[in-house]
Amino acid sequence: MTMSRAGDVVERLVPGVRAARTYQRPWLRSDLVAGLVLAAILVPQGMAYAELAGLPAVTGLYTTIGCLVGYAIFGPSRVLVLGPDSSVSPLIFAAIIPLTTVKDPQTAIALAGMLALIVGLIEIGLGIGKLGFVADLLSSEVQVGYMNGLAITIIVGQLPKLFGFSTDADGFFDELRTFFEHLDDTKAAALLVGVGVLVLLLVLPKLTRVVPAVLVAVVAATAVSAIFGLSDHISTVGSLPKGFPKPAFPWTHLSDVGPLLIAAVGITLVSLTDTIATSSAFAARRGDEVDPNQEMIGIGAANIAAGFVQGFAVSTSGSRTAVAEQSGAKSQLTGIVGAGVVAVLLLFLNNLLSDLPQSALAAVVIAAALSLLNLGALRRYWPVRPSAVMLSIVASLGVILIGVLEGIVIAIFLAVLLFFRRNWWPNGAVLGEVDGLDGWHSVELHADAREEDGIVVYRWEAPLFFANAGAFRRQIRHLVHERHPRWVVVQCEAITDVDITAAGMLEQLDKELNAQGVHLAFVELRTRLQELVKRYGLLATLDRDHFYPSVETALAAIRAEDEEQGQPS
Repeated sequence: MTMSRAGDVVERLVPGVRAARTYQRPWLRSDLVAGLVLAAILVPQGMAYAELAGLPAVTGLYTTIGCLVGYAIFGPSRVLVLGPDSSVSPLIFAAIIPLTTVKDPQTAIALAGMLALIVGLIEIGLGIGKLGFVADLLSSEVQVGYMNGLAITIIVGQLPKLFGFSTDADGFFDELRTFFEHLDDTKAAALLVGVGVLVLLLVLPKLTRVVPAVLVAVVAATAVSAIFGLSDHISTVGSLPKGFPKPAFPWTHLSDVGPLLIAAVGITLVSLTDTIATSSAFAARRGDEVDPNQEMIGIGAANIAAGFVQGFAVSTSGSRTAVAEQSGAKSQLTGIVGAGVVAVLLLFLNNLLSDLPQSALAAVVIAAALSLLNLGALRRYWPVRPSAVMLSIVASLGVILIGVLEGIVIAIFLAVLLFFRRNWWPNGAVLGEVDGLDGWHSVELHADAREEDGIVVYRWEAPLFFANAGAFRRQIRHLVHERHPRWVVVQCEAITDVDITAAGMLEQLDKELNAQGVHLAFVELRTRLQELVKRYGLLATLDRDHFYPSVETALAAIRAEDEEQGQPS
């Protein structure tokens, strides 16, 4: 292998090498500025999402540094920003809490690190195996439902912290009940700061995006707390541990791997779905191409890097990526600069945010949860497909009533069930010609559609395979019984496959119809499938002359054949 080819292989496997080689010096100032702006939101969000995961706030900063460096080396996108995420942290919390018998932060950190490593290995495996399509497993309505349920769960879980007290509850309704029972424990100062931060986070972006709202809110909350000495009365972040942890392999017990593996599958699905969608959206705006398989390897590397430095599983952040892009980011150097600023904070300025109230972090999490809510999608779905709304609501209820980890399992099950439902019982339609319209159209939708006497043109709108072969046969039988045609012309444009079971069904159905004096014809069947039909041996039963390129050609041939046999046309 030549040096040039070896270099190409390295650059393909490690995109950061190519990014460094092709880096343009004029980008440097833009990347430095964008990195500084990005760091301003990385710190508070990292700390907030760490606590949402049931971990010490500082681990969010360790995670931020590790994942940004890991993705800069192995990630293909020039501007994508990874980090702790509001949609992943609740899954981490749900995974590690059952495995910690006592409130031991070190055990929780080790479990979260193990989980990040497992997630990373799964994602890298999917990328190497070129299984990028896994990210499409969750349909839009199921994903919206899951995120809506997750948002509601997060908000309810953060209410006690926003009001300045803590509760010990398990489950959505238990958390809600204990929250109302402890309302007398509300600390007015914590609530005022928290609500103020929340208002800033919701209102300021509508007025200006020049300065990140989370930066303004956190600086204001820290300043108010320090000026009025609120740390003596309400819970604050306190001093962060100084320095950066030495990379180490996280480990607890072999028995913990199984439960963590199950959680890792759910986290992988959520994070990849978000990552591929976000990466595609930003790449389209910049005119770049997205390699979903390399994207999975990149996010997998980011998770592994985070796991080795006392971090936890991460995902892509659309909001942080937008901030980086709007600030002029040109490359992943922006993320490296952001990670460097966070490292400086840990090394030299660990007391900078010691007065930041915990209620302010709760407000940051609640604002993020509100951004996950997408009730507008349900309004859009309802007029078009009410069943999508019901499916979305079921996914939401699964998260709220059963739990976030169980909810993702329900969401996956619903998505798969939806796929099979649409292919088990696909739409079928009898077609006719409509004046003023090209082509053939459903007679149910067009009452004035014209049909040929003795001929039924029928469109099947799915692949023909074992699960729907029986439905196809029943529908053809019903049409023959109801309409008594001489010919049934199957319009096959939407048929993308014919499996062995369906082939056997077609053979039996053709014999059955022929015995009744009814013939089958096929139009617009793909050449590949015609060859498949031939290999199945069906042409011994199905007449090879009854395959036509269009409905019009089929009808002309049928009329000619009827005239030869003296049949009325």
